[in-house]
Amino acid sequence: MLDQHDKISEACAAIAAQWPHKPAVGIILGSGLGGVTAALTDKVTIPYESIPHFAKSTAHGHAGQLVCGLFDGVPVVVMEGRMHAYEGYPLAQITFPVRVVRRLGAELLVVTNACGGLNPQFRTGDLMVIDDHINLMNDNPLVGINDDRLGPRFPDMSAPYTPILIDQALAVARKENFVAHRGVYVAVTGPNLETRAEYRFLRVIGADVVGMSTVPEVIVAVHAGMKVLGISVITDMCLPDALEVATVEKILAVARSAEPKLRALVAAAVRNSSRS
Repeated sequence: MLDQHDKISEACAAIAAQWPHKPAVGIILGSGLGGVTAALTDKVTIPYESIPHFAKSTAHGHAGQLVCGLFDGVPVVVMEGRMHAYEGYPLAQITFPVRVVRRLGAELLVVTNACGGLNPQFRTGDLMVIDDHINLMNDNPLVGINDDRLGPRFPDMSAPYTPILIDQALAVARKENFVAHRGVYVAVTGPNLETRAEYRFLRVIGADVVGMSTVPEVIVAVHAGMKVLGISVITDMCLPDALEVATVEKILAVARSAEPKLRALVAAAVRNSSRS
């Protein structure tokens, strides 16, 4: 971690050269959710490959670019696509963009993902506002010598997802009349989907949805002192006694169909950030 401080500065300088503004919010878009950037105005798009020390996103449904602009008049930086552990990247590199977004000035991170539903009360296409998470990735982005300039050695994780933001997101869903649950996200490494026995295990330990991302980024955001809102789009149901084969095409199609609902929650979070 000790080598990250200067690398973060280099990445920030490259971004500032093309977009010299201070973002209020950083947004990470998961698989098939890149259309949220359509709501931005005065956009500047920067490919990850042109930003020092950024990794290249190779996952399906991830454009791999930073989109900077205004969301309802609020300056934001959007990661249109993320990196994953199953792509072979270490967690410190996967979460490096969160460090950069924080250094640029963002105090709020909105992180989204496509996930599998474990809770039998959920349905494909529903949203879930993340209340808590379980890390089963067998790794942690904070492992190594801590750099106190980036955050504390032992960050508190009693409320990694900001409670008032959870309540606000659920209120928006009620007002807009669409389903948004509140629950626990469990992160696994992937890339394979889970077996029926694994789905049973994950449900028994308290998970409502399962995915292959988000948790490392949230850990780093908390370490860096950011507020966090997490939103999952349930793209397939993982009920072991009624399991259907999931395909990338189906997952991305469901994610895209849920974008209007996701956009409503993201927009509300961005607007509220400008008032805090």
